[in-house]
Amino acid sequence: MSSSSSRPPAGPTAAPVPDAGGPSAPRPVLRRPVIAGKAAKAAPARPAPAPRPSRAPAPSGYRTASGTGFVAPVRQPPAPAARTVAPNGLVSSRLNKRMAELGMCSRREADEWVAQGWVKVNGQVAEMGQQVLPTDRIEVDKVAQGFQEQRVTILLHKPMGYVSGQAEDGHTPAVALINPRTHWRDDPSRNRFSPPQLRGLAPCGRLDIDSVGLLVLTQDGRVARHLIGEDSTVDKEYLVRVQYGDIATDVQAAFPREQLARLCHGLSLDGQALKPAKVEWQNPEQLRFVLTEGKKRQIRRMCEQVGLKVVGLKRIRIGRVTLGNLPVGQWRYLSPHEQF
Repeated sequence: MSSSSSRPPAGPTAAPVPDAGGPSAPRPVLRRPVIAGKAAKAAPARPAPAPRPSRAPAPSGYRTASGTGFVAPVRQPPAPAARTVAPNGLVSSRLNKRMAELGMCSRREADEWVAQGWVKVNGQVAEMGQQVLPTDRIEVDKVAQGFQEQRVTILLHKPMGYVSGQAEDGHTPAVALINPRTHWRDDPSRNRFSPPQLRGLAPCGRLDIDSVGLLVLTQDGRVARHLIGEDSTVDKEYLVRVQYGDIATDVQAAFPREQLARLCHGLSLDGQALKPAKVEWQNPEQLRFVLTEGKKRQIRRMCEQVGLKVVGLKRIRIGRVTLGNLPVGQWRYLSPHEQF
C-alpha cells in the first residue's frame, strides 16, 4: 500500500505561504479603512514663514562700507558751511579760522571755546563751524580768557641726544627735561612749576637730535600759530660750524663766494625753492644763518648742496627772544614782557 501524502484542500485555491527557509516576500502595506459616514481628519496647515525684514537704508550723512546694501555705516565729517559773500564783496570764513587770524587763540582752542558756549558773534552764542564775515563782532567770555592766561610758554636750552617732538627710535623727547630740578634758578619769571603745566605742552618748531640751542614749548595756541603758522614770518638765528671737504680750519678762505651766495638764495629742497635766507661768516669756521622757515634738517641739507659739512649747529634766537645765558639742559618761563 502506498504511503499517504498531504493533499491540498478542496475548494478555492489559497494564497501561497512562503517557505520559512526561503527568501521573505515584501509585507503588504496596511491602510486604515475609512469608516463610512465620517470624513478623514485634515492635517493642520502650517503657517507661512514671516517675511524677513528688509535692511534699513543708510542714514543721512553716512556711507556704506561696500558697494550695495547697507553694510556698516561709516561716519562722514559734516559738510562745511557754505561760504557767503556780502553785498559789499566781503567773503565769509569759518569762525575758528577768523579767531586765529585775529590772534585771539588757535583754531583748536576756538573750537573748544565754541563747544563750551564761551564765544558770541554779534551778541549771539556761536555755533560750531559757523561762517563769519570780517565785519562781524566776535566776543569771548572772560572764563576762556582766564584759562588762556594760565597757559605757559617755556624756553629750553636743548642738549644733543633729545628729539623735539614725540619719542622716536628710543630717543627721549625734550619735554622730559621740564621738571623742577632743571628749572633755571636765575629765571626772572615769578611762575612756579606745577604738573598741569605739562598738559598740552608742545614744541614750536623742530630742532634736530644732533643740534642744540633754543627750543620753545607752549600751551598757548596763539604763540604756536605765531611761530609756526602758515603765515609766520618770525626769523630764527643759528650758529653753524662747518668743514669744506678736508678743510676744517679757515674754511672761509677756501669756500667760494658764489657758493655762499647760493646759500642766501637759489637752493631748493624737496622740489620747492627755499625762501631767501641771510647767511654770512661769523668767524673763519662758523656761519651765521637767519631763516624764516624750518624744513626738516634744512641747514644741513643746504650746506650739503654747496659742499659743506655741518659739524655743529646751535639756535640762539627766535624772533626777539634770545637764548642768552640759559645753561644747557635747563629751562625758564617766557616772561610777560617778552614777545617773539
